[in-house]
Amino acid sequence: MKYLMWLLKAAIFFTLFAFALNNQQDATVHFFFGTQWRAPLVLVVLAAFSMGVVAGVLGMVPRWWKHRSAARKQQPATAPQAAAPTPPSTPASPSLDANEPPHGI
Repeated sequence: MKYLMWLLKAAIFFTLFAFALNNQQDATVHFFFGTQWRAPLVLVVLAAFSMGVVAGVLGMVPRWWKHRSAARKQQPATAPQAAAPTPPSTPASPSLDANEPPHGI
């Protein structure tokens, strides 16, 4: 399995490397007010991908903060003595309500 993963990673790397070698032509990106950027096409594609990743991460930051603060509020106050965890009396499998559809794809 380990060798199969290395083979898959190598195939992805060489595919992207061949893409970069085949797209070395200059591309011009026109911005507002007559400004433009001339760069190899592979750099333009890489920059667009990177900006999309940054926009996605920045879009998720408020939700991450909200969930993080909610998790902190649910934690009990710091106790001077740590209690040993008790094993659950029922199995950890979630029970499905007949009125709610199951989650997932």
